[in-house]
Amino acid sequence: MNTPQLGLKCVKVVALAVRDVARANRFYGETLGLAPASEGGRQVGFELGGTVLMLKDDWYGSPTAEPNPRITLECADAPALEAALRGLDVKISDALELYDGSHYVGAFLDSEGNKLWFCSPK
Repeated sequence: MNTPQLGLKCVKVVALAVRDVARANRFYGETLGLAPASEGGRQVGFELGGTVLMLKDDWYGSPTAEPNPRITLECADAPALEAALRGLDVKISDALELYDGSHYVGAFLDSEGNKLWFCSPK
């Protein structure tokens, strides 16, 4: 895999708003036959290739027919990426936090104001 200069590797997570997480779990797991994806010992969504399809019932958004996913980019080293982005005057919208004791997660805004999340293992 070719890793660009800033260490971005791939789309790691696409998060979707759901109203009823049990119903959504049945749909993605039973109807579509996707394997569960877990973090910190709890199911967070489903595996789809190398990407986690995360289901969010406690989110700011509501399900809609219009595109609404949250995209998380995997990188080689999230602290280094955050520092590099700051050095490029990219606005960090959500400073890095340690999630489940195992992954760093943060977010930045692109030139149009779209939020892109990034993560790496600790």
